[in-house]
Amino acid sequence: MNISNFSIKRPIFTMVTMFLVIILGFVSLMNIPLKLIPEINPPVGVVVANYFGASPNEVSEKVTKPLEQSLSTLPGLKTMTSTSQEGAALILLQFSWTTSIDDIENDILSRINQTQITDDAEVPRFLKFDPSQFPIIQLSLSMEGDEKGLQELAEDLTTELNKVEGVANVNLSGIVTEEIKVELNQDQLEEYALTQADIVNILRANSVSLPGNTIETEGRELTTRVISALGSVQELEELSITIDPLLGEKVVLGDLAEVKIVPELKKTITRANKEPAKLVSVLQESDANTAQVSKAFQTELEKKLSQDKYNVQAEVLFDQGDYVKIAIGNITNTLLLGGLFAMIVLFFFLRSVKSPLIIGIAIPYSVIVTFVLMYFSDFSLNILTLGGLALGIGMLVDNSIVVIENIYRHLSMGKEPKQAAAEGTKEIGTAIIASTLTTVAVFLPVVFITGLIGELFTEFAVTIAFSLFASLVVALTVVPMLASRFLKKPNENLENKRQSSWAMRFLENATRWSLRYRLMVLLLTIVFFAASIFVLFRVGTEFIPKSDEGFFTINLKLENGTPLDETQKVVGVIEDKLEKEADVDVFVSLIGSTQEKSFRGGGSSNEAEIYVKMVGFEERERSTFEFVDETKSKIESPVTELHPEAKIRFNLQSSSGSTPNTLQFHVKDTDKNRLNEAVSKLSEALVGLKDVTEVSTDVSKTIEELQITIDQEKAFEEGLVPVQIASTVNDVTRGTRALQLTDEDNQIYPVTVGYDRDFTNNIEGLGNLLIKTQATTFVPLKEVADIEIGEGPQTVRRIDQQHAVQFTVKYVTTTNLGAFSKEVDEVVADLELSDETDIVYSGDKELLESSIDQLGLAFVLALTLIYIVMAAQFESLKYPFVIMFTVPLMVIGVAIGLSLTNTPIGITAIIGIIVLAGIVVNNAIVIVDYINKKKEDGMSSHEAIVVAVKDRTRPVMMTASTTILGLLPLAFGIGEGSEINQPMGITVIGGLISSTLLTLFIIPIVYSLFDKETRRRVREE
Repeated sequence: MNISNFSIKRPIFTMVTMFLVIILGFVSLMNIPLKLIPEINPPVGVVVANYFGASPNEVSEKVTKPLEQSLSTLPGLKTMTSTSQEGAALILLQFSWTTSIDDIENDILSRINQTQITDDAEVPRFLKFDPSQFPIIQLSLSMEGDEKGLQELAEDLTTELNKVEGVANVNLSGIVTEEIKVELNQDQLEEYALTQADIVNILRANSVSLPGNTIETEGRELTTRVISALGSVQELEELSITIDPLLGEKVVLGDLAEVKIVPELKKTITRANKEPAKLVSVLQESDANTAQVSKAFQTELEKKLSQDKYNVQAEVLFDQGDYVKIAIGNITNTLLLGGLFAMIVLFFFLRSVKSPLIIGIAIPYSVIVTFVLMYFSDFSLNILTLGGLALGIGMLVDNSIVVIENIYRHLSMGKEPKQAAAEGTKEIGTAIIASTLTTVAVFLPVVFITGLIGELFTEFAVTIAFSLFASLVVALTVVPMLASRFLKKPNENLENKRQSSWAMRFLENATRWSLRYRLMVLLLTIVFFAASIFVLFRVGTEFIPKSDEGFFTINLKLENGTPLDETQKVVGVIEDKLEKEADVDVFVSLIGSTQEKSFRGGGSSNEAEIYVKMVGFEERERSTFEFVDETKSKIESPVTELHPEAKIRFNLQSSSGSTPNTLQFHVKDTDKNRLNEAVSKLSEALVGLKDVTEVSTDVSKTIEELQITIDQEKAFEEGLVPVQIASTVNDVTRGTRALQLTDEDNQIYPVTVGYDRDFTNNIEGLGNLLIKTQATTFVPLKEVADIEIGEGPQTVRRIDQQHAVQFTVKYVTTTNLGAFSKEVDEVVADLELSDETDIVYSGDKELLESSIDQLGLAFVLALTLIYIVMAAQFESLKYPFVIMFTVPLMVIGVAIGLSLTNTPIGITAIIGIIVLAGIVVNNAIVIVDYINKKKEDGMSSHEAIVVAVKDRTRPVMMTASTTILGLLPLAFGIGEGSEINQPMGITVIGGLISSTLLTLFIIPIVYSLFDKETRRRVREE
């Protein structure tokens, strides 16, 4: 080959080029971003509309349904889910992965603007899904004693941490702010014929700052401003409200109300390990490097906490940057171990120190070339791209091994180093180019896969293709050049000695025997193949392997209307249980809200969320999944004793977006009663399954509410209209934010006007609420309205414009998604639900099914491309067909590997099978190519087959061994973050072992059946 000859003749040029590429590689490596997984931007959007004061049913009819009708025909829309609750509507739009949200955004906005909704509602807003909205770091800040001091320090600290490069925002949960409360005295208001609205209007009228026109004075033009400010509690108390008609004296606010600074009503409680705390959530900028942001944030945090004024304790709950570094570090170690094993294999086979060292140079050089290509392709270093390199580390040396082995064989024949290098490379050049192209051809279909799998695995596939091209260039240039300089011809003809060894004699006899009994060998292989297919259907399926990130959350929801104090008491029971667990490092409780709702400024007194961080991976004997399975009942039992209706959910969502051990589906029906009946049957049946740990639905039960029904006739007699009564009750029960007061220290206080909570918090007090009539008299509320406790819907949910209920079913770690979903299908079939009731899977199950279809197509396309590439290389349609018989042979090893390790078939395992298709043909290519060369030299077909097996077994075994040993660390799944690539390693190792061993016998047999000379059965004495 010309390129090889050039490298051998121009060693300095080759070396200088190497150093240049190495420099570029290191610069590229320093600038490639470090992430956990490739950036994923799912085509998801949300339409939000506020309709303040409206009930869920009103929101559904007047806002949600008109919007659903307009949006339902959007191109690419896959699922539309709506939630109508008091005062707001939320519509989740999920599009197919081929749809770009950016392209369709204008269409969505146009349809929203054209939709006729009630005039009372606000204009709907459209929000795109943004991964940067999710925190990359969560930590708690706690301090003994002074809770107010903790808040001040926490606010100051988060302000400083917001300045860290790459940090978009630092959110602080559990903040308590102070306000000025004006508590009105109803008797005093009645005496002076005033209402709460009057007081609010007077306060607002006395707090103004309005600009006037410019005026000219003394040759200058000045702007004017009219100012009337209230600057303290005392000024508020002394503010004149009215004149006493009897005494003629001023009546000030202090005569009508108690004015005081109080903490705002506490709606949430945050604590860490049962101590008062604040929860800090760090959001990164969308284009930031997760690992760098994490490192910079942690450095700044340690620096600030070392200062005396910040005497707070910080406990990191979750740091994606740390997990990224650990996971990437483990994959890097796997990569290094793989390279080391490859060199050991070379030493074992060649019994030479120099040859493995030459290959040792080829491995890092190929990887460095790959880094350069990754940088210019805008790829990131993540567990998938590095997993691709770890998978390819054995393949990286395949080309170099075949070349160095052939050069070594020519040296053993007594040739000079330069001649041996040139002729050895030339002889094998066509075969290694063909084998590289067939392997690369496998990854071409993966690039065209759309959806989540395309987003996840495109970088993986292209990275392996880059590394293989790099290894081919190295094998044809660097390896021959180094071999011509460092390898010496042995003193004796070692090749003759090797050919006469017992191993070669055994191999020759075995080859001749298999050619003699072709039918029996083929039948046995077919039986093993059929058994393997059966085993593959028994191992189960999963979407993406679950990764143990040492973090999970517990969601608690008590009965509607449960007060905050009672929720806090129940959370205390859960905290007591967690405190006793040695595997738990720290837990933070957010009571009265959840993280998602706190970001939106919402919450509910009957909800709580507990974040649990486990001790280090090495410090515990059980995984997070096993811990949850084993402690779930311990935590649930005491809670359900206190509140039988309580709902507890354990969430183990991983950074890859997958929800481990979870099956999700929704039940849809046009008839609401039929839907409720189906949901009830399903819930009851699913709870009875042995593998189920939790069944939850988003069925919205009615919530108890105080219903005030206005008697229109009585109201009319008093000169009142219903809207006056409703407005007064709304103002009194909620309080009214009148203004913001800035004191002399520039401290801003909101001023809220309302009644004493003891007055408005009971039915009797509310019944005695005085309503001002047009005649300036007052009438109690109970005389114009009936007050009673009733029920109303909390939310109205619909999917694709039908009534629907979402099911979330958690199952034990010992089963898998495929096996469990089969159990659920059987349950559904036994229930014999109505034909109008639809059950549609979502979540991991939906993703798995759509991915398998695409990957199946990719596999078929990959096989087609492999055949086309080989046909072009061999200039034959027959020999590529012979070589393709290696593909079924890999299935035997794949089935054995997955079965022995109890690994379900998932996306990464299927990717491994596709990769295998490109690898296993390489061994056959080397053998078939050599057979053809021997036949061209005048050897008979039968002898050419036997000689080819003898001569090519060593490079075949060497390349297979390096790939297998290189993948062993990946297959063992050592360390955090390795779980996602583990099935890939197991699949490739199993398939490569079976295909390599069987290729040495099956391919010669198949070749003999397609060759004219050997087609007829040959029996030799």
